[in-house]
Amino acid sequence: MARGWESKGIEDQIAAAEAKKELRDREALTAAEMERRRRREGLLVERKRIEREMLLGHKRRYLVLLERALKHVESELAKLDQADSD
Repeated sequence: MARGWESKGIEDQIAAAEAKKELRDREALTAAEMERRRRREGLLVERKRIEREMLLGHKRRYLVLLERALKHVESELAKLDQADSD
């Protein structure tokens, strides 16, 4: 039984160390990196909204507008991906 308690304590220590490392990694992000992440998340949400609207859209003019918006969002995402890979 004592061995079970020891291994549980070690597991807790490992989990705590991993949590601290995760926190340090998050804090290490620069302001620019955080802004890129927020921008990317916003663009992904916008792309999803546009795609949903395209499925519901009935008028051709509106669909054309949505297609242009989708191309713009995807080009912005590509720019962010390009900047991340550099």
